[in-house]
Amino acid sequence: MAVSKGDLVAAVAAASGITKRAAGDALEAVLGAITTELASGGQVTITGFGTFKVSHRAARTGVNPQNPTQKIQIPATKVPTFRAGKNLKEAVKK
Repeated sequence: MAVSKGDLVAAVAAASGITKRAAGDALEAVLGAITTELASGGQVTITGFGTFKVSHRAARTGVNPQNPTQKIQIPATKVPTFRAGKNLKEAVKK
């Protein structure tokens, strides 16, 4: 079962007693702040939940899935990563 952005907005609104519009604005602000910080090369730590950061993936040689005999060069890139915090890990284990 997947939770959509709309589901998160509804859950935040219900838990905090605010409107869905205000909850949506708050969620957008949080996601925007995380995105901006990661785009600038920083990291975001939410204590107990986890850490978002940017990892560097090195260039490598891969295989073309449509033609397995053909080798292709995959360029180096930056990718967002998430490392779960202690509280999140414990909540999932239960």
